[in-house]
Amino acid sequence: MIVSQTERLIIRLFELTDAMDYMRTGPMASYEKFGFGLYVLELQGCHTPIGMCGLLKRDNLEYADLGFALLPQFYRKGYAKEASLAVLTEARDNYKLSKVSAVTALFNTGSNHLLTSLSFSYKEKIEFYQQETNYYEIALN
Repeated sequence: MIVSQTERLIIRLFELTDAMDYMRTGPMASYEKFGFGLYVLELQGCHTPIGMCGLLKRDNLEYADLGFALLPQFYRKGYAKEASLAVLTEARDNYKLSKVSAVTALFNTGSNHLLTSLSFSYKEKIEFYQQETNYYEIALN
């Protein structure tokens, strides 16, 4: 259903096929090509989905990069760190990755703090999808 239109855009409701297309061309394609991708995070016991975390291999970065996103009500409870540690262990042990990168917005203090607490080293500011961002790396030996 179309909600609105501008000179250049159609603004419409999401449809189930949009989600299926995203899954097919995003996480599912990554699993098939690299063996890894983004994973759903859900709480033990009740199986409530709270976010995602995983590895992405992007053409414009040398190493696979760690990505994470949580629903706001689950921020600052340690879930992103817990999931990131598990994903990094998986990257080292199962995918034999020696290094992983991470990119985050300059002023996203929560994500910048999380990456340093995971022992990522800040390397430099880079332009990433037309935005200046912080670039980090971690060795997984």
